[in-house]
Amino acid sequence: MQRVAVGWLAWTLTHSGAWLGIISMAEFFPVVFLSPLAGALADRRDRVGIIRVTQIAGSIEATLLAVLVYTGAITIELLFALTLLLGVFNAVAQPSRLALIPTLVDRAALPSALAINAIIFNSARFLGPAVAGIVIAKVSVGAAFAVNAATYIVFLVAMANLRGIPALPVAATQSVLKASAEAYGYASHHPGIAPMLLLFTITTVGTRGFVELFPGFADSVFGRGPEGLATLTSTVGLGAIFGAGWMLLRPAIIGLTRLVLGNTLIISLAILAFTLTDQFYLALPCVFVAGAAMTITGVGAQTLIQAAVDIRMRGRIMALYGMIFRAGPAVGAVL
Repeated sequence: MQRVAVGWLAWTLTHSGAWLGIISMAEFFPVVFLSPLAGALADRRDRVGIIRVTQIAGSIEATLLAVLVYTGAITIELLFALTLLLGVFNAVAQPSRLALIPTLVDRAALPSALAINAIIFNSARFLGPAVAGIVIAKVSVGAAFAVNAATYIVFLVAMANLRGIPALPVAATQSVLKASAEAYGYASHHPGIAPMLLLFTITTVGTRGFVELFPGFADSVFGRGPEGLATLTSTVGLGAIFGAGWMLLRPAIIGLTRLVLGNTLIISLAILAFTLTDQFYLALPCVFVAGAAMTITGVGAQTLIQAAVDIRMRGRIMALYGMIFRAGPAVGAVL
């Protein structure tokens, strides 16, 4: 929800595609610098505690943003700074979130657990933009930020009641920097993880960035305003839910590599078709297919990596995956 509101606010403040890319980079750029360190922390500290602290900080940032918009004090520079701050919080929390899932389920249930997680995540992507578009159109963009700030309460209550997490197997026997460097060496020499991370990087940078440019497409190409932005973003989320549901029905790891490769091609074709049309209702099926294929590749890649990684390296390796997942689209949007 906040991403749609931020994108629309940035567009109304500047009407600049370049600023859309810059604001997108502000949220995801910290991942590049902080994810390796955050991954090392996730391998040696309380992951639930890390998530709790960063979510509290994120709720404060969201509240401040709502206040600035309501008072009329917001500028594109302040929006950039607050988005950058949120990026820092997300960068610290993400490795712990990703590494937490396998500690909650058996290895055999990992594909299903990741698919369910994708359904929940993309349900938020489907409902959030729809709600944001309605609130922005009927009330104001400030109201959208206020609603987003209030939603943090639910997550904080859920995290406060999470108990019984197994102890981490890694002791702090080396510095965080050395532990981070060790992860790069491990990933680059692993016969399964290295090629999967490389493919995921190419796919994420090359194709996923088009979602970050939806505000410009919705307004300038399709002439649909905030409702069009919400529809485009929600359609991606709906497609992603479909893709995650399909993955849930085939929990076996066998054949996942071929599935990831095939859907990488589907993403490229769907985005190409999207860019070639100026008809809104012809663009929506392209967006739906792209969303489904993106989720299939994302869940498939993460399942393969989670199944192959050494438990002592899980936080750091998932930090690399998360860095690609979050920063890749922003890099692609700027390019």
